[in-house]
Amino acid sequence: MSQVAVNLQKSPTLLEVKNLAVEFDTYGGTVQAVRGVNFTIEQGKTLAIVGESGCGKSVTVQAMMGLIPMPPGRITSGSARLRGVEVLGRNTIDGREIRGAEIGMIFQDPMTSLNPTMTIGDQIAEPLQVHRGYSHRRAFDEAIQLLELSKIPEAAKRARQYPFEYSGGMLQRAMIAMAIACKPSILIADEPTTALDVTIQAQILDLLNDLQKETGMAIILITHDLGVVARMADEVAVMYAGKIVEHGSVDDIFYRSAHPYMLGLRAAMPTNDPSLQHELQPIAGSPPDLFSPPPGCGYCARCPYAMQVCGSAHPEDYFVGETHFSRCWLHHPDSTLKPDELYFGNMD
Repeated sequence: MSQVAVNLQKSPTLLEVKNLAVEFDTYGGTVQAVRGVNFTIEQGKTLAIVGESGCGKSVTVQAMMGLIPMPPGRITSGSARLRGVEVLGRNTIDGREIRGAEIGMIFQDPMTSLNPTMTIGDQIAEPLQVHRGYSHRRAFDEAIQLLELSKIPEAAKRARQYPFEYSGGMLQRAMIAMAIACKPSILIADEPTTALDVTIQAQILDLLNDLQKETGMAIILITHDLGVVARMADEVAVMYAGKIVEHGSVDDIFYRSAHPYMLGLRAAMPTNDPSLQHELQPIAGSPPDLFSPPPGCGYCARCPYAMQVCGSAHPEDYFVGETHFSRCWLHHPDSTLKPDELYFGNMD
C-alpha cells in the first residue's frame, strides 16, 4: 500500500484548512479575498460558513476545489489536507480524482451550472464515466437510481429530459444527484436553497440531511441564511472581510455569541417568538475595501464597541470555550470594556 493511502486511512480529521490566503489581480489592484482562513471538519458533520456577500466564503472552497482561475487568482499561502494529504494544487489522491470524486459541489444556480444541450441523466452519468470508468449504459442506470435517491418522481422518465423541463426545486435535486454520484467524502453546498420558496427549501435541506445519514459524508454549507444554519449545522464559522472572526458549535454561535459582528447578524434576523420580537437593526456602514484591507480588525469601522487598538492591530483568536473562539480585542485580558451582550466564557 502506498504512503498516500496509509495517510488517508489514519488521519483523524477529514479535512483541515490552515492559513489559506487567496488574491486576485484586477485593473484596480490586488483584491485580498481570503486572508488566512483556518477550519477543520470531521466525517458525518456539517460545517456552515456564514457571512455577508463578498466576505470570501465561496472563494475559500473554490480554492480547495481548484476552481480559482489562475491568473488572475492565486493562492498565496496555506494548505488544505484531506485525511492528512495536501489537496491544494493537486488533481488526484492515490489515483482518485479530488474534484467530483473526493469532494462534490452543489453550485448556487443549477440552471446556469447545468448544460442545456444534455439530458439530466447524461449529465449525472458523466462523472461516473470519467471517474469510475462506467459504460454509458451502466452510468445512465446509476443516474436514474441517483434521481430516485434525490426523490425525483418518475426518475427514468425525468432522466431523459433537459434542464428547461425541470422546475427550480427539481434542478437543485438533480444537481445534488450529480454531486453525490461518485460518493464523495465531502459535499460542498454553496447557497443550495437560493431563489427557492420556503417549502422547497425545507425539502432540499431534509434531502441533504437524509443523504448525509445514508452516506456518512461531511457537508460544508455556505450561506448567509441563519435559519438554514440553525437547522443544518453542527459547527459554524463566521466570516468577515476574508477572515473567520468567530467559530464554535451552532449553540455557541446563536446563544453565546462572542463577536460583535455575530451580534449584528442576530439583531438583523427576524423571529417568530413574540417574547423576542424587536425592531430589526441593520449593521451600519459597509465592509472594508479588500484592495487595501485595514491594518487591524476588519469590522472596526462598523463595530459599536471599537477601541483604539482595533484599528491598528489584528486581534488574536481568544477562546471562550473548548472549541469556541472569537477574533476580537474585547476578549483580551487587559480589555476593560466587556459588553453585556457578548459571551466571555472562561475569560471572566
